[in-house]
Amino acid sequence: MATVLKDNGSPDQASSTADSLSLHKSEPGEKNILDQVDRATVKRAVLKMDLTLLPIMTMFYLLSFLDRANIGNARVAGLQKSLHMTDRQYQIAITTTYVPYILAELPANLLLRKIGPNYVMPTILTIWGVIVIAQGFVTSFHGLVVVRAFLGLMEGPMFPGIVLYLSEFYTREELSLRIACFFSAASLSGAFSGLLAAAIVNMDGVGNKPGWSWIFILEGIFSVFVGVVSFYLVPATPKDSRFLSEEQKQIITQRLERDRPFVNPLDKFSLSQVLSSLKSPQVIIIFLIYFMGGTNLYGLALFLPSIVNQLGFSPNHTQLLSVGPFAVGFVVTILIAYVSDRYKSRTIPLAGICILAVAGYSISLASTNKHVSYGALYLMVPGVYAPTPVVAAWLSNNSEPYYRRATSIALGFVATNSGGILSTWRYPSKEGPKFRKTTIMNLTFALLIMALTVLNALILIRSNRQKKLKRAEILAPYVTKEEPDGGLRAWIELGDEHPDFRYVL
Repeated sequence: MATVLKDNGSPDQASSTADSLSLHKSEPGEKNILDQVDRATVKRAVLKMDLTLLPIMTMFYLLSFLDRANIGNARVAGLQKSLHMTDRQYQIAITTTYVPYILAELPANLLLRKIGPNYVMPTILTIWGVIVIAQGFVTSFHGLVVVRAFLGLMEGPMFPGIVLYLSEFYTREELSLRIACFFSAASLSGAFSGLLAAAIVNMDGVGNKPGWSWIFILEGIFSVFVGVVSFYLVPATPKDSRFLSEEQKQIITQRLERDRPFVNPLDKFSLSQVLSSLKSPQVIIIFLIYFMGGTNLYGLALFLPSIVNQLGFSPNHTQLLSVGPFAVGFVVTILIAYVSDRYKSRTIPLAGICILAVAGYSISLASTNKHVSYGALYLMVPGVYAPTPVVAAWLSNNSEPYYRRATSIALGFVATNSGGILSTWRYPSKEGPKFRKTTIMNLTFALLIMALTVLNALILIRSNRQKKLKRAEILAPYVTKEEPDGGLRAWIELGDEHPDFRYVL
């Protein structure tokens, strides 16, 4: 039998015989090092991978979110007025970013392994840095739309690509915290963006450029720098790491073998894998969760500075007041992901953290005081940002083999960014600062996310039971004398529907 995974996603060591099937294909004659080293040695290997991999992934996503969402700070700093744009034109400019962004996500994920993540991610970061610099030189609405379209095309592959990339380095029960480490950069970028903008707008008039132009130019230059340097820092696989010793590479590789039988690229791309993801009930449910979560998240990411500004605070004060909610979101995002991995649960942390969003939106609706309304943002931001790593890990944990997982992850982020498009049309200035209709919609979405989370868990529980009961029936088409349990062909063709694969709850 291949590796049997418990409901919590950890390997059942007693019944694991992945080595006998060569599911991961260690090097010929390579010893099973996990049986010869202590737990402290394994932890040191994982920690070293964390320290050499996560910072660069975090920087990638911080710059992705910063370079996409800094238009909100630029708007407060005078972008809209300087380019003589109406609210509608501003919304069109933002929407234009997300259309190519969405179209790029699935193809890029399917090509990531073939081209190599060590080439794809540094290249797109370098190119979009140049595009962000160009954004600082636009002089019209039409110019801004063109630049934003190319920015979306380049940035689209990054988030789903990082999730897919990390799923090839970490076990299923470790993934949520690692996704949170880089995704928390989204909330951190919200805080960082406000501080940067408050400082950079003081360059207004330098080089005959307005302050908002310098926000784009300086942040774009930094993105180009990081992109060029990262060609040296990003390994294609754990075995290609410049920083791990040979022993540590073996440790990382073999723990992945024990976690699931899909680590090595044994499966080939096929349209059936893509279609099976599209038909999966759990993928469809998480697609809906992602859409509603993305609507709420991008609404805050893009319009929180405008919301604070309309509450009656000055533009510069607004940039600084935008920092606090995002800083709290950063801490809570890490904490919830840690709890999710520590207790091997996705359902309870996800449903639980949405309560913060429900409370924040409810307070915002009921409040008539600008300070209370501002305080509600400290509940909204963590309640909206913190679920994302847990949802991303949940989807990745339960989608196998590789190309099905690549498709599922990409579809999740297609939904997220479709929600981003919706959010751009839900904050017209004339309805601020309460944005009552939008706040009611966001509150409804937060409640629906909680309900869908529970529904998904119930479906996965039923699926685990059904697979166990019908094991012989499911494996029957794959059974031979040589492989009475179906062997590799059963794992590759059935993927997460294999009866020995247990969905993470």
